[in-house]
Amino acid sequence: KVMPEAPEVQTVLDTLACQIKGATIQDVEIRYPRMIEYPDAKSFSTKITQQSFHDFVRIGKYLLLILDQDMLVCHLRMEGKFYIYSQVEESKHIHVIFTLADGRKLCYHDTRKFGRMALYPKTNDYSTLPMLAHVGFDFLDPQVNRLWFYYKIHTLKRNLKSVLLDQSIIAGVGNIYANEICFACRLDPRSRCTKLSKKDCETIISQMRKIMLEAMQYGGTTIRDYTSSLGVTGRFQLHLKVHGKQGQPCPVCSRPIDKIVVAQRGTYLCRNCQKRK
Repeated sequence: KVMPEAPEVQTVLDTLACQIKGATIQDVEIRYPRMIEYPDAKSFSTKITQQSFHDFVRIGKYLLLILDQDMLVCHLRMEGKFYIYSQVEESKHIHVIFTLADGRKLCYHDTRKFGRMALYPKTNDYSTLPMLAHVGFDFLDPQVNRLWFYYKIHTLKRNLKSVLLDQSIIAGVGNIYANEICFACRLDPRSRCTKLSKKDCETIISQMRKIMLEAMQYGGTTIRDYTSSLGVTGRFQLHLKVHGKQGQPCPVCSRPIDKIVVAQRGTYLCRNCQKRK
């Protein structure tokens, strides 16, 4: 399965912003209380009722829906999706239903029940939110630059791929985009962080932003069954260079793309173009 990464989460967020900005929550039905991380399900329902949706923010793979007094923080994990229905369809996979004042139902659907939601008092300092305590800067955060990244990783006895996947360092990149970033930088994902130069770090950060922003323009990547709320399907898979292309010719040198395992994840690379440091 493919976990939604920042571009997919951004697509969900943008879709929700179009659909529910200004809408007021009239009622909440929580069918799976364990999905609510904070406060308890009863307090969550009481507090969120009669609040309206105002702003929509993404930090890494987290959605922050800003209400009147509080903010609803959601992590979709592997399979979470939001749908908006006029009538709720019968489904054992719908776990939270927000009834809006105009009668529409905002439903959270999650076949695996891994997704989580929390309701916190409104704050401008998102790093103080318990659900985001271990989340690093978002990949678009201005504080993420080559020197910051270099000093963050250059003493780590780890490989480049594991660092790109580490949400406590930079938030938002997952397996698909990590593979694409390594290829764009012409670096083998097994390269040691201690061997990467400041110039490498500059290339990594700039390619990361370029690839992730392009993916956002295309609505993310749909591999197997990822679709955003309301069936918005990503088109970035048409632009992938190496991910999922084992045995196909490298777009640069035409040698076959290999698949190996790095940081416990399926990893696609061109052994000819990507240099192992």
